[in-house]
Amino acid sequence: MDGEEEPNRSVMVILVGPPGSGKSTFCEAVITASKRPWVRVCQDTINNGKAGTKVQSLKAAADALNEGKNIFIDRCNLEKEQRADFMKLCRSHTDIHAVVLDLPAKVCISRCVNRTRHEGNLQGGQAAAVVNKMLQNKEAPNLNEGFSRITFCQNDKDVKDAIKMYTELGPSDKLSSGEFGQKSKKESVQPSIMTFFKKSAREENKQKEKEGNNSSGNVSGNEFPTLAFPSISTSDFQFDLDKASDIIIESAQDFLKRVDNVRLALVDLSYKSRILSLVREKAVKKGIDSSRFITFVGDITQLYSKGGLRCTVIANAANWRLRPGGGGVNAAIFKAAGEVLEVATKERAGTLNPGSAVAVPLPSASPLYQREGVTHVIHVLGPNMNPQRPNYLENDYTKGCKILRDAYSSLFESFTSVACLERNKKQKLVESKEKTSGESKNNEEQEEVKPRNWGSWALALHNTAKDPEKHKDGLLEISDNLIVLNDLYPKAKKHVLVLSRLNGLDCLEDAKREHLPMLRSMHSAGVKWVNKFLREDPSLNFRLGYHSVPSMRQLHLHVISQDFDSPSLKNKKHWNSFTTAFFRDSVDVMDEIEEHGSAKLTDEKLLEMELRCHRCKSAHPNIPKLKSHIAKCRASFPPHLLQNNRLLSASNNGILEQIS
Repeated sequence: MDGEEEPNRSVMVILVGPPGSGKSTFCEAVITASKRPWVRVCQDTINNGKAGTKVQSLKAAADALNEGKNIFIDRCNLEKEQRADFMKLCRSHTDIHAVVLDLPAKVCISRCVNRTRHEGNLQGGQAAAVVNKMLQNKEAPNLNEGFSRITFCQNDKDVKDAIKMYTELGPSDKLSSGEFGQKSKKESVQPSIMTFFKKSAREENKQKEKEGNNSSGNVSGNEFPTLAFPSISTSDFQFDLDKASDIIIESAQDFLKRVDNVRLALVDLSYKSRILSLVREKAVKKGIDSSRFITFVGDITQLYSKGGLRCTVIANAANWRLRPGGGGVNAAIFKAAGEVLEVATKERAGTLNPGSAVAVPLPSASPLYQREGVTHVIHVLGPNMNPQRPNYLENDYTKGCKILRDAYSSLFESFTSVACLERNKKQKLVESKEKTSGESKNNEEQEEVKPRNWGSWALALHNTAKDPEKHKDGLLEISDNLIVLNDLYPKAKKHVLVLSRLNGLDCLEDAKREHLPMLRSMHSAGVKWVNKFLREDPSLNFRLGYHSVPSMRQLHLHVISQDFDSPSLKNKKHWNSFTTAFFRDSVDVMDEIEEHGSAKLTDEKLLEMELRCHRCKSAHPNIPKLKSHIAKCRASFPPHLLQNNRLLSASNNGILEQIS
């Protein structure tokens, strides 16, 4: 061929980068401004504007090269294997380049979460999962694969420079061979997001080989509990989508401000979902952290196996009977979880009122537990605007919006209780492992560093909370987050304790805003037992409250009848601990913590006050004379006890049923 001019060499540029890295934008910028003719091969649009296959992409690339055209391969191409088939297409007169868009993962994820109408329909929460999953297996291109040139872009400036370079590449120009730009030394997976997604088994095994047995403990300590939930009442119950999306945003924003280290995922089946689109747009306008609140397209019963999203808790848009059937989410969850969910649900509740929720631990035998890692299902019931369904509100949106807000509030509070419980279990597991490794002494010393010194006799409730199976005597109710038991030394005809099982929540002083869901659960449990006692004896009156300075370790709520007819009530301290300001009513405690972040505590000196009747306030010299008086006293209770449901009796039983 001496004397003949070498024909212009075509160029095939393989773009390498996860979703959101800017591959399509790169192509468009070059194609619209370049003097050299380019063809973009994109699998997302290869099938007449719709997503196609890799085979179709390979054929389109081969045809373009045979025609002497220059092409961009607009695929992720993150692994060597994904690039190999395209490398085989090239002829001797073709230069093969790689442009690696190695931008920070958080940038790619942010773009994916916020974009709409993407060609490949990869947007919102699902994209975040996909980006991180892809980056785990990323293999940077190498000249040994057959590339003549590789350009690495680490930031927007690098990308702009690369776009300019290819835009100015004339028909007869040729770029220098070699590697250019700074190559990333490690995979740019975003840690704050990756904690939410389980690593693949292959990556997990690699990590264990490198780090031994230490990695599992670190991972479990960093994972944030995630609640996946459907839009409540907008499907079968026909609630207005715009109003519902406003309430979802308000409820989620308020919840995430109050509770740290948790995440919410709104889930729907379709990319065309109107409610997902509305919520996503409003979340962006409100500036809600997209790493803590996401929208996700997928089947709520297959979030991990099909979408890579690990959610230990899922919400079910239930019916009031809490039964399987019907359709939609309710039918799907009961079917996926198996019969064990129906049995477990019946043990927790028989029916559900609109605006309320109930958390049900999912037995380990459930396929949903084994396959997806779901530990709890929270049934929630919202308002109904469908005349063909029970509790029809006749389009009363004032009432409907209130019920929907209550439903989301109950759902999120139930989730917080579950999350606190799971975190507590993990902490105990870590402590157990530390003890076996010879660190138990130091850990026990650290655990005992408390504002108060607890004597061995004061640890009875704490030990019961840790292991109720060893202390079954007197236990009336056991659940994952609380225990109800008879007071060993009752100070009235009816006196039970509702005991929190949260580790580190020893007394009222420890209770903060993040513990409000637990306090509300304890209060609801107490009211339930008041209802039971009132059915047995309607003449009784009850108060629910905490001692400002308890004598026993482990936060416990007293549910006590106001007759104080008990031989165990023996001295001034006993009496004043339940009838003075030393006894903090549960409703006041919850209000104070919600408003101020903590409850007001009163001085132990109140226990030394003179003995006075809790009804008429008359003074008495000793306990026997006081008891003789209160047995006959028929005076009204003090006015403040008759407000805000501080005093519970058969006369406000309707209110009690609603509270419980």
